[in-house]
Amino acid sequence: TAYRLAQNVPNPFNANTLIRVQLPREDRVTLRVYNLSGQVVRTLVDSRVEAGPWNVLWDGKDEKGREVSSGVYFYRLAVDGSRWTKTMKMIVLR
Repeated sequence: TAYRLAQNVPNPFNANTLIRVQLPREDRVTLRVYNLSGQVVRTLVDSRVEAGPWNVLWDGKDEKGREVSSGVYFYRLAVDGSRWTKTMKMIVLR
């Protein structure tokens, strides 16, 4: 019934982390991971997604398949461009 972006689990994480999302209706969404400088590290979703709950597993790798270093990262869900957005913080520990 509402948009929801939950805290990733586990957090902090080493190898993989799960990001949970809830959409009240089908929509175009982007889910991206950013570093502290605001640069896109990885685009996890960039497509139309059906309504309801769904999960995305991030393997801690960048767009080129390289493991990211330890540190603080942000993940941001944007619905229909920027009609609804939310950003959350996560920590990678290697």
